[in-house]
Amino acid sequence: MSDPSPTPDETTESFRWRWLILAVMIVAEIMDLLDASIVNVAGPDLEKSLGAGSVGLQWVIGGYALTLGAGLVLGGRLGDRHGRRRMFLAGLAAFTASSLLCAVAPNIESLIAFRLLQGTAGAMLLPQGLGLLRENFSGPELTRVFAVFGPVLGLGGIIGPVLGGFLIEGDFFDLGWRSVFLINLPIGIAALIVAAKSVPDKPGDRRVRVDLTGAALVAISCALLVLPLNQGQENGWRPWTWLSMAASVIGFALFALQQRRTAAAGREPLVTPGLLRKPAFTVGLGGIALFFGGLIGTQLVLTLFLQIGQHFTAGEAGLGNLPLAVGTAIGGAVSGAFLADRIGRKVLQIGPLVQLAGATVLWFELDGLDAASFPIRDIVPGVAVAGIGAGMVIAALFSFILAAVDDDEIGSASGVLSAVQAIGGSIGVAVFGSVFFAQAETGDFTRGFHRALIVQACLLVAFLAITFLLPKKGRPDDEQHGIATDSAAKQHLTV
Repeated sequence: MSDPSPTPDETTESFRWRWLILAVMIVAEIMDLLDASIVNVAGPDLEKSLGAGSVGLQWVIGGYALTLGAGLVLGGRLGDRHGRRRMFLAGLAAFTASSLLCAVAPNIESLIAFRLLQGTAGAMLLPQGLGLLRENFSGPELTRVFAVFGPVLGLGGIIGPVLGGFLIEGDFFDLGWRSVFLINLPIGIAALIVAAKSVPDKPGDRRVRVDLTGAALVAISCALLVLPLNQGQENGWRPWTWLSMAASVIGFALFALQQRRTAAAGREPLVTPGLLRKPAFTVGLGGIALFFGGLIGTQLVLTLFLQIGQHFTAGEAGLGNLPLAVGTAIGGAVSGAFLADRIGRKVLQIGPLVQLAGATVLWFELDGLDAASFPIRDIVPGVAVAGIGAGMVIAALFSFILAAVDDDEIGSASGVLSAVQAIGGSIGVAVFGSVFFAQAETGDFTRGFHRALIVQACLLVAFLAITFLLPKKGRPDDEQHGIATDSAAKQHLTV
């Protein structure tokens, strides 16, 4: 006997809970993404409290992005196998607990370890959000959900430094920098309670095999790359640093080979091997690493310059990031609303040129600074113009790279792109931090910023060259998360 049709009250209740799921996903994942940038303004406080030097600060900031990126694809696979609700709740609980550990860290070494743990928890949490939304929404409604989900998540990175500066400068209950981690506790606990109540428990597919060997190769290769970049400056670039970076390249090559062999043996690889045979997708990965490495690295240098070089408070340094944030929002709105559709991949070429123009203006603005009296308005034009260029690229980059892959590869491709974005940010923190601190040790902070701008210019030129190898048109927005209106099967692709 079939189940009776749901009553209108039951249908209304189900609808209400589904929209509560969207709210929980947004809150939890903003909390995750927020922690990638919220500690940028905590440098001086960490130095006073824990004796953190330049290398320690780079690890606190970049270590989170490293483990987050290295574990994202694995986190998605674990959700497929064990159920997305179960992995979401486990990841959220681990993220909240690791935030508490970060807040009570007695020294810089333990804080770094807890940040690495926090990034790992984030990697388990972050991929589940899109999958859970696909499980509970469908059709045009799902498209509207992603129209809300994407832009709201973008706020995480923008408001991170501002919120971090507010919390540190407010020094609530004499907590100082520890408050930037403690804020996750009430949010995380509330999200756990609501998620446990509202998210349906759908079982995973035990037939899905998790490629732990591939995951280990990615994690080891990433560590071999970021470790010397963080430690090299302090250690005088000894031979082991170069050997470690060479070993990282070998590790990534072994990963690609292992993925092909895993697929050939009939087992499920971590990454769909066909992606690695698509030149446009492969060079697109390099473009993402270059672009986000330069963007996040330069944002860090801006914050360090304001705090260490110009003696801004944490709150002032956080507000000093607003011109970049506003510029990015403007550029993204213009690009996403009409420019990318009208001129195609040219938007990816105009964007870095605008960034280079902003960096050039900023260079001359820095030359004219009065070290004794420095109002932030003196560098607002250059920073804002650079932000507009960055926003133009951010809004369109993923869609052009995803246009190079087949429909059944979108899920795997999206996960890989997100992972490379996070790892690229970690590398950017290491490289730009080393470049800036090399000059900061001599007291020449302006020259340190100048050198960082030179590095960014080189990365942008390389990125500009790569854009000519990408497809001329981007993939439509409603297909970028595995959504295709003409086939129900395509609505459940996993990240």
